[in-house]
Amino acid sequence: MIGTFIIIDLSGFSALTEAHGDEAAVALAQTFAATIRDLLPANGRLLKTMGDAGLIVIPDTEAALDFVSALWKKLSVRGFLMLRAGIHHGEAVEIEGDVFGAAVNLTARLAALATAGQIVASGGVAAAAAKAGFDVTGLGPFSLKNLRDPVELYSLRLDDAESGIDVVDPVCRMRVEYERAAGRLQYEGREYSFCSLECASRFADSPSTYAAHR
Repeated sequence: MIGTFIIIDLSGFSALTEAHGDEAAVALAQTFAATIRDLLPANGRLLKTMGDAGLIVIPDTEAALDFVSALWKKLSVRGFLMLRAGIHHGEAVEIEGDVFGAAVNLTARLAALATAGQIVASGGVAAAAAKAGFDVTGLGPFSLKNLRDPVELYSLRLDDAESGIDVVDPVCRMRVEYERAAGRLQYEGREYSFCSLECASRFADSPSTYAAHR
């Protein structure tokens, strides 16, 4: 199997689960998986989901980038978590519905390096992204686990924020529309907005625990 492999996950999923409970987290993960399936091109496949993450393969890199752009835009909404992803084009072996190989392993390493809102890509994907008009920034060579030689990595940034969705709840990591925030608190000269009074209360009880997540 040759294609562009994508691993996308929900940044802050554990924090959301802690703040809002298992049922809310499961509902969000189900929405995430359903949205991936809805937006996949005809030749794309969601190979598997892993809780708050999905492994996807799309044969063509340009189509893969179009899919990621559409997913970012679709899920940039109030009450959802920010996404992060790793993308690499390569070859893998499919056995009984699962996939194995260096390409999948490298994609997983890239996804783990990505921060909220960021896509980390290998060189071939980055070149295609630059050609397609993505904002591409070189990150330099990285020594990755189980790889002998350093790999040049690149950051792809998408403008994924809709009007008004401009802050993130520091407790549960949900997107918050500033004007519709359930509460706001000041701590060390900064203002924090919250999706619910419960999250505001958690922050008020231990602000230093959450302020660093801003």
